[in-house]
Amino acid sequence: MAPCPSGHESASDDFCDVCGVLIGAAPSLAADGTAASAAGEADNGGAAGGAAAPSPGETCPGCGTTRVGQFCESCGHDFASAGPATVDPGTYPPVPAPAVPGPPDPHKGVPGLPDPSTGVPAPPSPSTGVPAPPGPSTGIPRPPGPSSAVPGPPGASIGVPAPRGPLIAPAAPADGEWTAVVTADRGYYDAVQAAGGPDAAGIAFPAYFPQRRFRLAGTEVRIGRHSPSSGIDPEIDLSVPPADPGVSRLHAVLLRAPDGGWSVVDPGSANGTTVNGSEIPRGQAVPLRDGDRIHLGAWTELRVIRGGQA
Repeated sequence: MAPCPSGHESASDDFCDVCGVLIGAAPSLAADGTAASAAGEADNGGAAGGAAAPSPGETCPGCGTTRVGQFCESCGHDFASAGPATVDPGTYPPVPAPAVPGPPDPHKGVPGLPDPSTGVPAPPSPSTGVPAPPGPSTGIPRPPGPSSAVPGPPGASIGVPAPRGPLIAPAAPADGEWTAVVTADRGYYDAVQAAGGPDAAGIAFPAYFPQRRFRLAGTEVRIGRHSPSSGIDPEIDLSVPPADPGVSRLHAVLLRAPDGGWSVVDPGSANGTTVNGSEIPRGQAVPLRDGDRIHLGAWTELRVIRGGQA
């Protein structure tokens, strides 16, 4: 801080930021100024002839800034001058006090009610033009529920699961479809044992043989035993236990006829194939009728039926 000749503590060291006096003035000027100030005090009954002390709350007549020293800190007005402000008051308009907002008016802006400040009714809601109904407890418009969602295609329900209908059982085979039913025939086994053979004595009839059904599809259905080594994977696989040891890997083939029926061919099995008790020639297709019985191996019976009824 640098003291000025008038005794003010100034932050600037060139001109006093309180009275504007040149701080670097000659001592004679300061002395003369002091003497003049003293003489002025005597002539004015003790009041300073220079800059008078600021009154509490005194403001600048040019810009309205609160006075601190002899010169206004905003516009530079000299408070000691008897004349009017040297700066156009329009250059520094008074700063208005900030407005304090009051409590919000609950009726202002409500569609259909007049604005208290203007007396003009508020415009309707921009989205629908109709005030939204208040909610049950808060007065806030209700959000759209599941029933008011965007409509879907005719017959569709939004947000509501469709009722489940009764379970539908798989459709029964049509009249034009054929099925092969595989069982173990004790009578055929006894006939094979009676005929004898090198391996007949070592073959026993199974104690339990569940009935199996195969839907005939396509143009060719092979009958035999699955063999990974030979690459044979027949559609009617008879290698499932209890397996008939007299069935060859590729024992017979069912072929679809142009009229939708089926025929059977023995391509060269070791023990042969019979239809309704008669052995068929190898390599020759024999037409089949609904209910015909095909026997192969030591006890296996394959009955072909039309429409899937046993």
